Amino acid sequence: MWEKAAAGFSAMGSEARLQVLKTLVRAGQAGLTVGEIQSRTGMAPSTLAHHLRFLAAGGVVEQEKSGRTTINRACFDELRSLAQFILSECCADESRKVTNDG
Repeated sequence: MWEKAAAGFSAMGSEARLQVLKTLVRAGQAGLTVGEIQSRTGMAPSTLAHHLRFLAAGGVVEQEKSGRTTINRACFDELRSLAQFILSECCADESRKVTNDG
């Protein structure tokens, strides 16, 4: 799980990719075409294509061909898994500290 989590977090590791991902999260399960993402983010097509490839490689975005169009969607299950991974040990040391100090 560490390797998969690292790949997912790495994919989100830039302001531009976070902007693209948040745009796709807002769009929901319907997803967006590259043109729709471009109009919402203002990114140049080549830059956007680069970021989408990076996000897809990290497993946080899926791309589905529909004729000549590519629909991009946030991978909500993977994003939930990453959030759960990072929060799985939330505050675990707090109870330890209270026990050790007490």
